[in-house]
Amino acid sequence: MRQLWETPGGVHPPENKVQSLKLGIGHLAIPEKLILPLIQHIGDAAKPCVAIGDVVLKGQKIASASGDLSAPVHAPTSGVISAIEDRPVAHPSGMSALCIEIISDSEERWIDLYGHTDYKQLSPQEVSHLIADAGVTGLGGAGFPSAAKLDNGRTKPVNTLIINATECEPYITADDILIRERAAEIIQGIGVISHVLDMPRRILIGIESNKPEAIDALREACKSTAIEVVVVPTKYPSGGEKQLVYILTGQEIPSGQLPSDIGMVCVNSGTAFAIKRAVIDGQPLISRIMTVTGDACGINRNYEVLIGTPVSHILEKNKFIRKNCSRLIMGGPMMGFSLSSSELPVVKTTTCILAPSHSEIPEEDPQQPCIRCGLCAEACPASLLPQQLYWYAQSEDHERLQAHNLFDCIECGACSYVCPSNIPLVQYYRSSKGNIINSRNAKISAAKARERFEFRQVRLNKAEQAREVKREARRVATEKAKTSSSSAADIINAANLRAKARQASPDQQKAKLERSLMAAKMRLDEAQERLAEANKSGSAEQQAQQHASVEGARQKVEQTKRRLEELIR
Repeated sequence: MRQLWETPGGVHPPENKVQSLKLGIGHLAIPEKLILPLIQHIGDAAKPCVAIGDVVLKGQKIASASGDLSAPVHAPTSGVISAIEDRPVAHPSGMSALCIEIISDSEERWIDLYGHTDYKQLSPQEVSHLIADAGVTGLGGAGFPSAAKLDNGRTKPVNTLIINATECEPYITADDILIRERAAEIIQGIGVISHVLDMPRRILIGIESNKPEAIDALREACKSTAIEVVVVPTKYPSGGEKQLVYILTGQEIPSGQLPSDIGMVCVNSGTAFAIKRAVIDGQPLISRIMTVTGDACGINRNYEVLIGTPVSHILEKNKFIRKNCSRLIMGGPMMGFSLSSSELPVVKTTTCILAPSHSEIPEEDPQQPCIRCGLCAEACPASLLPQQLYWYAQSEDHERLQAHNLFDCIECGACSYVCPSNIPLVQYYRSSKGNIINSRNAKISAAKARERFEFRQVRLNKAEQAREVKREARRVATEKAKTSSSSAADIINAANLRAKARQASPDQQKAKLERSLMAAKMRLDEAQERLAEANKSGSAEQQAQQHASVEGARQKVEQTKRRLEELIR
């Protein structure tokens, strides 16, 4: 039995997972319209490659990746592009972003799909390109483009591949049900990932102990493989990347580094399934499994939902009672965020739509002053000092925030969960991170502007120096001309004498003109022959061109004759 290591901190909130696991994966009717944000991942937004009015097929690329850290977007169904404009998107800040709207034709007409069941015959780079072109991003976290993550892993020796199937957030059961019903396909996806990573020495699947049916399904699917299914104790947030790596291996990821820096790559189980579909089936990422739950919904269930589906369409099919809902949450109660509207679309990273009743998740109590109880520090899985970070965030002390490793915070919400003063600690940390990043970017922009200014000054100084050199040269030349003893007339006479000395004798001039006359007559004969051919079979334009050539050659002959006659006289 594999040794496990215990992470610091963590909490045990009510799981509330049973209610959404009573039914298998469901499917919803295609909505009338789909709204596809072009930024559903970490990195640069995709760029539209379609126009309003275009007819698109299911699976067709409608936006291309715009950099090394980006991901394309594909049409989840067939239909017509009806809008390309900024729309509100699902984000904690309530931001807007460029979106593409598709009006569905309900025909589900697919593009031609080209799967690669023989992917092992392809190079790791070729398989990685297939994953990137399918728009696969991480489905369990922040949406890091999967090909970029695997490519980063390939640049360093990777000895361990970890598949994250913990799904520790309360209410969410999307990975649980996916593993129960499609474990074999997840294992196929793990095989693809292993090929891209040049076959790591060990492959571990970490899954929490509260998923017995999923554990059995994984063990059955892994029987003929070297993949090891490791059951870890149920504790939130064991599914954090750094936390799971430590639990399974006892190795800590240093601050500011990635798992690949210590020879590991961590991939979500849902992402492995999407990679299988992308490479073996040839299907881009246009749908995902997500949980719809909460007491304000008459039906709690997991669905395979098309990316871009409005939340309102999903809730309508789940007997949603708006007056019973305290607030709509995208994600879980710990790391999710409230939605400003039910018309916002599902994106690639949407794991859950939570519609709790007023008694299930009451309205938040007013924030009270910190009493320095220390519970937040005990709960922090990253061994940070949340209380200190809170004070520094309030005073906007960016230097001390970074010194206290603010960016190691995984925003799990454990500190906020245990806080007796109801302080929204994660909101403070998230805001401070954004401010620090903006400050860094501003400094970078200022440095670039200063560099451009300094370069311009150097360029202007060089140009001025060059002009000064020219001015000095002209001044010196003028002085020399003034002091010269030769008059302008002497200079002209000397030039005339040199010209006469270079002039040919009359006999030489006559011989040269005779040769020129002979050559001119030959060119006239050739031009007349081309004109005759054009008159027989050429177009009017060709005839006009050749006629002009004949006239030009004739004039040259006459001109040369006149010059020769003048010389003889």
